[in-house]
Amino acid sequence: MIKRIRKYPVWLKILLGMFLGIIWGLIATGLGVETFNNNWVRPFGTIFIKLLQLIAVPIIFVSLVKGITSVTDITKLSRIGFKTIAFYVGTTAITVVLGLLVVNTFKPGAQFSEERRAALQEEYSTSVAESQILAETVADRPPLQFFEDMVPVNVIGAMGDNANMLQIIFFAILFSVAMILLESKKVQIVRDLFESVNAIMLKVVDIIMGFAPIGVFALLSALITDFSGDAELFIALGYYAVITFFGIVAVLLILYPTLIVIFTKVKIKDFLNAIFPAQLVAFTTSSSAATLPVTLKQCVTKLKISEGVANFVLPVGVTINMNGSSFYQAVSAVFIAQVFGMDLTITQQLTIVLTATLASIGSPGVPGGAVIMLVIVLGSVGIPPEGLALILGIERPLDMIRTVANVTGDAAVATIVDSTESGSADIPVTEGTEA
Repeated sequence: MIKRIRKYPVWLKILLGMFLGIIWGLIATGLGVETFNNNWVRPFGTIFIKLLQLIAVPIIFVSLVKGITSVTDITKLSRIGFKTIAFYVGTTAITVVLGLLVVNTFKPGAQFSEERRAALQEEYSTSVAESQILAETVADRPPLQFFEDMVPVNVIGAMGDNANMLQIIFFAILFSVAMILLESKKVQIVRDLFESVNAIMLKVVDIIMGFAPIGVFALLSALITDFSGDAELFIALGYYAVITFFGIVAVLLILYPTLIVIFTKVKIKDFLNAIFPAQLVAFTTSSSAATLPVTLKQCVTKLKISEGVANFVLPVGVTINMNGSSFYQAVSAVFIAQVFGMDLTITQQLTIVLTATLASIGSPGVPGGAVIMLVIVLGSVGIPPEGLALILGIERPLDMIRTVANVTGDAAVATIVDSTESGSADIPVTEGTEA
């Protein structure tokens, strides 16, 4: 039996790990052994996430340098960069508008009772306070602070913290442009070095993904036990959660496929099959940054996107493309306003569109990163930040699905940019979805 399982593709093993993790989480809750699960099972999930985070910085730096230097034409590099930013910002704005349409149509905030609202605010008061302090720190920054923060004082120090992705990307771009401007013979050794390091990093990804089913099992079992006592909370917030969930799924199944059809010749089925392993990792880790190695591999090996485009577009997407998070922020902001009985004007809702779009650029690609940015969105239209307590109980499950949207959006834009540049994305996808 074990030998047969070993022959299964990684994505199928991950699905098996997810299913068994849910089953074990329910059993642990029923037997009252949540402490045992937290002490002896959850750590394997934590280790899995740490392994992915371990290679996030080196693979982003190496892949960006390798990708940018493969584009020896500066004009072409500028063109790719413009297309990448345009598609990322454009799709983010579209998802925010869709989020506002959904939440204003179904009005989930009208379903909340006064008693439930007060109980949630009391239960999550500490978490709300912490998020509000962090958000105020970000909101109080000068207008150009975002660009100032992009330039690292010490690149080695920046690489020591996964939260400094923008700084790493800035240095990687600067380093790569300098290589392009120099004579090819002077930097050939460095090119070869990065080629070798990139191959090594991809092999490290293979090794880590071999541990993925165990990590997924541990993560989901811990998630089930964490929410064991909140059945009533799930019922009270069910309407909001369902609307948000299916809204993000609509973005996944309608917006991205439509763009793929319009701008490329890639079949929707092939695209979805190719990106499926990355979606599974995104769903279980809730981190687009941690998922990047898998996304890179699937885009290059399955979608046949050129390495130059993939290694440039995808790492940038991890930092500035948060479509799922933006949809969530729009729906959540209006939902909280509805709960407090606030009628937002058209101007206020347009402010949400702009703020959520810009906030997505600075939203870290790590679990829960959108929550801090949500407080900024709330403050932009005068919604009490304490309302965040209303949704913290189901933050984690929604974080999982919106991360899938973020990762899928990255892959979709990479496919589109590659198709418009070289047509390499038109190559038929290899059968199978094994990571």
